[in-house]
Amino acid sequence: MNISPLQKARYSYVPKLPEGISGSIDDIAVEKGCPTESISDKEEIRKIFKNTYGKPLVTFKKAENQNNTQIHRELKVGVILSGGQAPGGHNVIAGLFDGLKKGNPNSTLYGFKGGPGGLTDNKTIVLTEEIINEYRNTGGFDIIGSGRTKIESDEQFAASLETAKKLNLDAVVVIGGDDSNTNAALLAEYFLANGSNTQVIGCPKTIDGDLKNEHIETSFGFDTACKTYSEVIGNLCRDTNSAKKYWHFIKLMGRSASHIALECALQTQPNICLISEEVEAEAMSLDQIVEQICTSIVKRADNGDNFGVVLIPEGLVEFIPEIKKLIIELNDSMADGADEFAKLTEFCEQTNWLSKKLTSASFEIFKSLPADIAGQFLMDRDPHGNVQVSRIETEKLLLGMVEKKLSILKEAKKYNGKFSALTHFFGYEGRCAFPSNFDSDYCYSLGYSAFVLISCGLTGYLSSVKNLTAPAAKWTAGGVPLTMMMNLEQRHGSKKPVIKKALVELDGKPFKSFAEKRVTWAEKTCFLFPGAIQYFGPTEVCDAPTITLKLEKEV
Repeated sequence: MNISPLQKARYSYVPKLPEGISGSIDDIAVEKGCPTESISDKEEIRKIFKNTYGKPLVTFKKAENQNNTQIHRELKVGVILSGGQAPGGHNVIAGLFDGLKKGNPNSTLYGFKGGPGGLTDNKTIVLTEEIINEYRNTGGFDIIGSGRTKIESDEQFAASLETAKKLNLDAVVVIGGDDSNTNAALLAEYFLANGSNTQVIGCPKTIDGDLKNEHIETSFGFDTACKTYSEVIGNLCRDTNSAKKYWHFIKLMGRSASHIALECALQTQPNICLISEEVEAEAMSLDQIVEQICTSIVKRADNGDNFGVVLIPEGLVEFIPEIKKLIIELNDSMADGADEFAKLTEFCEQTNWLSKKLTSASFEIFKSLPADIAGQFLMDRDPHGNVQVSRIETEKLLLGMVEKKLSILKEAKKYNGKFSALTHFFGYEGRCAFPSNFDSDYCYSLGYSAFVLISCGLTGYLSSVKNLTAPAAKWTAGGVPLTMMMNLEQRHGSKKPVIKKALVELDGKPFKSFAEKRVTWAEKTCFLFPGAIQYFGPTEVCDAPTITLKLEKEV
């Protein structure tokens, strides 16, 4: 196999473990807390999860002579990579594998190929030391592949149970985001309700950073993705500051939350960073957003600075109230009249059809959009019938509107600068990067902790590693009951139990720190240049967590 010098060097990196699960596995003690409750809708969630609700928080401590015979059982475990890729996924599997083999060399780890569909269809590969060693400390999910199949029908749950029986599985580990781990919780409940002893453990993955709470301080991959994007943003900041021209409009991943945009802003100090949650809270219109950007451009031009950087969250359009209303009406209209709409091939025909379906206010908004952008709102829906926001070029929409506004200001002699701009979308570039030391350590610890949870006979838990701003040895490993993070949300016309997404908190320290400085950034050039992820060198450089995490953990 051909490998790069960096990949070869990363193979030799030995991830650090929290003290509570490092060293001899015979010295791992399990400390259980009080019974837990869901974050809301307690009675309804309790009824859905009759067998798994109310479990205690679990923490692993170091204590000698535990005489823990369970940890040496021969186990058969299956692992699933679910949803979009995130740096460090391979290390979760490596940590799980090493834990299983340390407990009992005869234990078996199956990889379900292609995501949750691999479980329902019983498509597996036995993961060996040789295979695992090819993927340690590397990015991507290519060891077994991923998928977005949702296990939600009676047939799918029954097929999953049948696979567990055929393989005689002791446990299934689901590596995924909030939806995937909601699935894990339902699977754990289903197995118990149907007399199966197969345990289900989750691991918190998503570069978007929206799977976090008091006990899950960050989802894995967020650190690496933000550092990857920030490096390129910093490069653009330095380039535009060198050439003294070009405004860069940069869209960043993050449909449901703006954590990536906020972290990248803290790392690079752009002139403008839009935060979707603030836009929604302030009920900002598209025109107001454009006005905010133009105000910065005009002020900087007055200082002789005809250049800058604007960061835009991927999901921004769904947080602008007037656009959100338009999207809802489009989704409903196109779903109700799907056959009729499918026959319309020309944009003018589609527009005419929509004029009779949308409210007058929404239709006026739709007409005001550039034709190419408006067309993107009409593209094929996702499996849930929703617009595919990532395909809407919000950065180009804002740029076009800014150009029009600046022309008006120039005619009114309120702006006399020069404006040239470029657009970018940084998304997939960050999903499979070589994981940072932080993510390498964190992911390995999550996988190893998942093994300990399994060996303790626990099910319906999310692997947890806390105290992440401390050195890795001081991290605390354990497990959080999945039902503890649940609430009910409207999905497909009915209330469904789901893990609640964590949005940017406008009263939280990361946003407040950003808000305190952005007025200065909007007018002055204050760019920071974080540079590439460092894997070798001083601990304070190589092992540092995100600025967001450090601010959140400040006393």
